[in-house]
Amino acid sequence: MIEVTRGGVGCRLRLWHRNKQLLMHQLTVSNTSVRILRIFLSGIFLVAGANHLLHVDQTVARMQQASLKNFALYFGEPDWLVILSGVVMLAAGLSLLAGFFTRWAALVLLLVLIPITITVQVGQMTTLGPLFKNVAIAGGLLFFILNDFTTQTNETIHSRTPAL
Repeated sequence: MIEVTRGGVGCRLRLWHRNKQLLMHQLTVSNTSVRILRIFLSGIFLVAGANHLLHVDQTVARMQQASLKNFALYFGEPDWLVILSGVVMLAAGLSLLAGFFTRWAALVLLLVLIPITITVQVGQMTTLGPLFKNVAIAGGLLFFILNDFTTQTNETIHSRTPAL
């Protein structure tokens, strides 16, 4: 049995097997660091969303030059994809910035980031920096998707899963 106890933003993990405690791990994250991560992470989407809307032709041209452009074209016309992704990045980026529906905003942003990364970054193997930047951004979004920072009371979650 796995027992996870949450209090505020801290997390204590105990792994039990046959009534013996095997592992105890406690992770504490300050509210300030979570807030800073959320604000910094939202910035890239606000800037990218604004650039998509202000420079549609340049963004479409960049998409057309990508070696995996057909992946993006599967989803629709390039002009509409750029405008739609710009609006979504701005709206979800503002939601993430404000801490409003943070988990959902992060999920939406991740769903936008994945096809952009596949289309523009994966085919550009000569410049791996932007690819790994997007991977790091995805990690930040996953942090907010996988963790619930809305609960301020102590709660215990029991899982029947024997391993992590």
